Amino acid sequence: MRAPSDKNQVQVIARAAHILRALEGEDAGLSLGQIAARVGLARSTVQRIVASLETEKLLIAASPNGRVRLGPAILRLASSVTGDFVARARPHLMRLSEELCETVDLATVRRDHLMFIDQVIGSHRLRTVSAVGETFPLYCTANGKAYLSSLDELEVEQLIGKSYEARTPNTLTKLPALLAELRTVRKNGIAYDREEHTLGICAVGVALHDPLGNAVAISVPVPSQRFREQQRLIAERLLATKHAMQADWSAAAA
Repeated sequence: MRAPSDKNQVQVIARAAHILRALEGEDAGLSLGQIAARVGLARSTVQRIVASLETEKLLIAASPNGRVRLGPAILRLASSVTGDFVARARPHLMRLSEELCETVDLATVRRDHLMFIDQVIGSHRLRTVSAVGETFPLYCTANGKAYLSSLDELEVEQLIGKSYEARTPNTLTKLPALLAELRTVRKNGIAYDREEHTLGICAVGVALHDPLGNAVAISVPVPSQRFREQQRLIAERLLATKHAMQADWSAAAA
């Protein structure tokens, strides 16, 4: 039987984790009251835990009036994990790029956007290239829609709202149309961008979770003139790559 002191320590760790998650993506920080409301704890409890996290540099002050944000210690830890994940994923991305002769992108989800964290450039002379570190919206990209399909419809609305900027004439700009497409994505496991983000570029995407449970996505962007004849093959190889990566991570964790 676990001793009461052990139970209390586990509870404190769990509460600290909830607080850290509440601050994810909050670059301007949150006040103690805002954190308390998000995690469902008393403000005094939040204050004690935040003070301890600040001592360890896991949180730092974000403003003179008491707002806090994620600190350098946790960012260093996250960076080391991301680097390891990217290194482990890269052979799969390279193999997929070689099979298709197309560019392959790896992205992680940052609230209502994707951020590209790795890329293998295709061998075609006419190819698509995005900068690592660049961000893209979820609603009009293949990898973004693949991620959105993992959420329920209320979560989608809460995350990205009901209407969206028209990046091209093909962009889905209203929630009902997007939700209808996401239902198909859930059935097939594959999402498409048919010149919805950028004219002249289409893409296929899948979403999965890294070994720590963070949402990530793989996409293959293709110039539109090659897309029609290639989309079925790209979808097949993307799904195979997703399954291979998941099997790789499961074997490593065993």
